[in-house]
Amino acid sequence: MLRKGEKSFGNRSALAVAVAILLGVLGLAMSYYLVATRHVSMLNLPAVKEASMPALSENGIVRIASPHSVTETVAKLETILQAKSVKLFAVVDHSGEAEKAGLKMPNTKLLIFGNPKAGTPLMLASPSAALDLPLKILVAEDAGGKVWISYNAAEYLEKRHNLPANLVPNIAVIEAVAANAAQ
Repeated sequence: MLRKGEKSFGNRSALAVAVAILLGVLGLAMSYYLVATRHVSMLNLPAVKEASMPALSENGIVRIASPHSVTETVAKLETILQAKSVKLFAVVDHSGEAEKAGLKMPNTKLLIFGNPKAGTPLMLASPSAALDLPLKILVAEDAGGKVWISYNAAEYLEKRHNLPANLVPNIAVIEAVAANAAQ
């Protein structure tokens, strides 16, 4: 039609109109979806909490900020455990081992501790509890230099291993130990 000099833009194509309407409806639907889910997705983001109050995540890990360095926090934890007559089985220096392997990671240490008098009844009640015993506290520095204390919450371990409620205080000590170290 162009070669003949006729105007083709005056003729509407039904297919073009249908595609334009479909794209318009699709655009409106996507806009509505993004606006409607914006608030929900912001609530589901794993937000980093600066407060010293423990925040239990859905995987049972409690993470609290420490105002001290990793080394100072570990030293405080060791002192607290010793004062409570809780045996410190090991301190695993993940960052130190990474450095020995030629890798670099922020300062990260894992304390493994417990009391056989408290842990044994838990393992007798539910042998799978041995997977999470002895107790552990992770002290790690994030990429921004902030130090965090992380541990498995007692109520999470209770549900995970179907522990009797009367034995939960045997592992709940971890909350007080972590909270004291974060002061």
